[in-house]
Amino acid sequence: MNKHPEPAPTANGQAALGVSLVHGLSTATTAWARTPLKLLTPRSRGESVWAYTSSFGGGMVAGDRTRLDVTIDVGSRCFLGTQASTKIYRNPARLPCSHELYARVGEDALLILAPDPVQCFAESSFEQRQRFELDPSASLLLIDWLSGGRTARGERWSFQRYLSRNEIVRDGKPVLIDASLLDSADGALAGRFRGGRFNCLATVALIGPQFETQAKEILEWVASQPVTPRPNLIFAASPLREGVLLRFAGVSVEEVGRAIHARIGFVRELLEDDPWARKW
Repeated sequence: MNKHPEPAPTANGQAALGVSLVHGLSTATTAWARTPLKLLTPRSRGESVWAYTSSFGGGMVAGDRTRLDVTIDVGSRCFLGTQASTKIYRNPARLPCSHELYARVGEDALLILAPDPVQCFAESSFEQRQRFELDPSASLLLIDWLSGGRTARGERWSFQRYLSRNEIVRDGKPVLIDASLLDSADGALAGRFRGGRFNCLATVALIGPQFETQAKEILEWVASQPVTPRPNLIFAASPLREGVLLRFAGVSVEEVGRAIHARIGFVRELLEDDPWARKW
């Protein structure tokens, strides 16, 4: 579990994060990044490691391609987020930006990947592919979400294309393959049956033995909620063989963010602190 794969040669921003148990505490043993990626580790040692990705300029410009390799070794824990929303800047030349994440999570280890949402500006294109390879006893909490753009500037669902694909594998067998594609070539992204009246879409996956109880509680909570006409937030949950898949759509990023944090509040106990309390 110690060796990181070589970064993709086409990426112009590369980073690697490795976390291992050192004298009983989770410790960042590898942490490096190349422009335009930045990797911050405000808590590099403790019950869990906290790390945040960022970039020079606060986002990605036309043609940026980045890759992050993550290794969480036996028994260690890591919370990985972003310093702010990932902005995909205007791209009149239609040069796509892309991000690739490859993570390996070891025996009895825990990875919580909880970035802020991706925010695509008008005329931008973005593609994200994330692969997680889990040991039989590893656990993963994944948040993947997207805002409708700079709605205050009238750029509501006005980007060109967005693709996000998540692949979770255990012992070489897929546990979850989930992809979201919004392409303006297929019609208006703000159409009734696409973005519609909502301005934020989110997917949350909880997989592994450390989330067995919480997955059941989420399924029970969703099943108990009443159906109301035209709510500001809608949600659905699907049972997985090893957890639960939860989806949200809301009229604002703040609305969806509150709903996500309400459902995953137990993270504070797992990490023995609140990773969002002092983010900035």
